[in-house]
Amino acid sequence: MFGKNNSHRKDQPEVKDANGKLAVELKVYSAYKSYFDGFAYSVSAENHTGPFDILPRHHNFMTLVKPCDLVIDAPDGKQTIPIGQGLMHVKANRIVVFLDS
Repeated sequence: MFGKNNSHRKDQPEVKDANGKLAVELKVYSAYKSYFDGFAYSVSAENHTGPFDILPRHHNFMTLVKPCDLVIDAPDGKQTIPIGQGLMHVKANRIVVFLDS
């Protein structure tokens, strides 16, 4: 369903679904549980400056996330995950969110 296209930038391989829509690889987990591991079209969360969105081709980014609803627009629909504090790392169309609990 998803394929990688390396034509955009060497450090940011593109991931597209069967319809050509850009996506990112996303992992959301804590020390004891995996909340999400798959592809997403966008991810929304909050940090100390307020709400923000991550889309495909986003610049490299790292932030502490505040307790909020993490909203994931995934191929099988939107998912909302209530989260506590955590760390989000965005690099090369991959997002990793590591949660305290």
